[in-house]
Formats: sequence, C-alpha cells, structure tokens
Amino acid sequence: MSAILSEIQAILEGKAEGRYGLSHINQKQHALQAAWLAEKEGRGDALITASLLHDIGHMIHTLGENPAEAGVDDKHEELGHAWLVQHFGPEVTEPVRLHVAAKRFLCGTEPDYFAKLSPDSVTSLALQGGPMGAAEVAAFRANPHHAEAVILRRYDEQAKVKGLETPPVSHFMAAVGRCLRA
Repeated sequence: MSAILSEIQAILEGKAEGRYGLSHINQKQHALQAAWLAEKEGRGDALITASLLHDIGHMIHTLGENPAEAGVDDKHEELGHAWLVQHFGPEVTEPVRLHVAAKRFLCGTEPDYFAKLSPDSVTSLALQGGPMGAAEVAAFRANPHHAEAVILRRYDEQAKVKGLETPPVSHFMAAVGRCLRA
C-alpha cells in the first residue's frame, strides 16, 4: 500500500473516533456510511472516494470535535480540499470542496430540504452563509462538478444512522487507490 493510502486509512481508523457533530455516531461511521451509500448506488470510484473523504478536513484540523457548536465555521471543506488536491484529481476533490455549497444550494432550491437537515447541519448552515440566493445558485450550477456535489451532500445527510453496519475502512481503500493521481 502506498504511503498516502496508509495515511488515509490511519486517519480514518485512528483520528475519526470523535463525535460527528451533534449526532450519535462518530466521524468514521459517518464516512463509512456515506461511502457505502455511494457504493450501493453503483457510483464510480471517484464519488465513493469523495464520499469517504468528504469530511477529512474535520479530522485534520485542531479545532476540536464540534467547532460549529462554539460558533466557528471550521471551513473543513476547504481544508479537506487543500489536503486532498495533492493526491487526487478534481473528480474527487471538487465534490469534497463543494459539499457545503451543495447544502446551501439545496436549501435555496428545494423548499423541503431544510426540514431534512440534522440539528448540527442547521447550526453549521447559519455559519456557512445560509441558503443560496439566485446569483449563488446560478454560479453553483455553472460548476462542472455541481451534480456530484449534490449527490454527495444527499449521502452526507443520510449517513448519520446509529448502529448501521457498514464495510470497514479497508473495504474502500481499493477504490481510493484507483483514484490516486499517478
């Protein structure tokens, strides 16, 4: 296994035990659930990998388990993107970078989406700029990776089930490896 694959697996297995926001699962369970949803829907390696790693920014920052609760936007999507772009192409990194914007987009375009948000997503939405307005929606739609970001965002909201059995981190590492830049 390459050094970066080992590092990713170590982060997910060793640094992802912290609570995921206000939910009853941890970061690792959330990541595995999101990746498993992508895999079960037959998504390709890039979206499975993005789903697994979309919150890696939460795992590599030093702001504690739930900075949003303290009124801090940790900008985990930007931090994660900056870390991932060293090893992956835009088919992985852009959905990660855009998954917070996708939440804002969905809140601005789907009247019932806000009601689907978990309490911690509602808290962080306020810190992240709230629902998008018309100009932001148009700009988001112009991004070639916006559709994948929206799919990832939907997995993000669904991946918060306490006690859900998923494959282990090692199960997804082959897909991650196939997405690494040469």
